[in-house]
Amino acid sequence: MSDSASHSPQPLPPSPFERFRHIVVEGPIGAGKTSLARRFIDAWGARPVLEDAAANPFLERFYREGKRHALPTQLFFLFQRAEQLRALAQRDLFAESIVGDFLLEKDPLFASMTLDDDELRLYRTIYDNLSPHAPRPDLVIYLQASPDTLVARVQRRGLPMEAAIAEPYLRGLADAYSRFFHNYEDAPVLIVNTERLNPAERDEDFAMLAQRLLEMRGRRSFFNLGH
Repeated sequence: MSDSASHSPQPLPPSPFERFRHIVVEGPIGAGKTSLARRFIDAWGARPVLEDAAANPFLERFYREGKRHALPTQLFFLFQRAEQLRALAQRDLFAESIVGDFLLEKDPLFASMTLDDDELRLYRTIYDNLSPHAPRPDLVIYLQASPDTLVARVQRRGLPMEAAIAEPYLRGLADAYSRFFHNYEDAPVLIVNTERLNPAERDEDFAMLAQRLLEMRGRRSFFNLGH
């Protein structure tokens, strides 16, 4: 049976939103962050705060031509993310459960990989004026996979927009995410190794992950099925 096949429905544990009202799922391209975020939304009726990559008119050109379109691509995403989080900050975060698929603090990671020095200084000036509006999540779920696995997943899902993504870019992105979360301390983090887990598509894996959230202790934990 393939990774994309869903097994028999599994009973879910109590909602993790009893502990964590605002959850963000993160990970590099191919990690499955948006698919997993949608599972949380569907399972418990959480409010979505999801990136809309299709709305970025520069993204496909960036994947195809690289640095020529890096700055407008990056600034579009920065403004889009900041606007979503600004609207979120104006609501009562204790009155609803929230799931996102991006951290604003991670945004400079992409910028540092794609912009030249002058562009990066401009980006940082804009970012520094926007970032204070971002509410801090109660928990970040970081989906981790090897660069080879991420490359294979992106190729397998065959999205036209992603067809031109270069393998070195995906590999560099995976390494940059690992470094970012090695130093990240702004919120508790559950690091999920997705080499053998597929909580976005397999019911039993999703149920195990939800249970793991209820059992989490401390500010950093790991969920890995091993070999």
